Amino acid sequence: MGLGDKISNKTEDLGGKAKEAAGSATGDKDLEAEGKGDQTSAAVKDGVEKVKDAASNIKDKLTGH
Repeated sequence: MGLGDKISNKTEDLGGKAKEAAGSATGDKDLEAEGKGDQTSAAVKDGVEKVKDAASNIKDKLTGH
């Protein structure tokens, strides 16, 4: 996974945590849910990138690179 992807995913996760906290503190359930959604989205993207990295590593081992 590229550094840019890692930073983007982490930024989305942290933003989601901030939204969730703000929504919780103000009683705004929609903002809280949006924050949780952002965190889930970041986690899914991170997981996809890890799978891509693992597949690339396997390919490299099989091809001798």
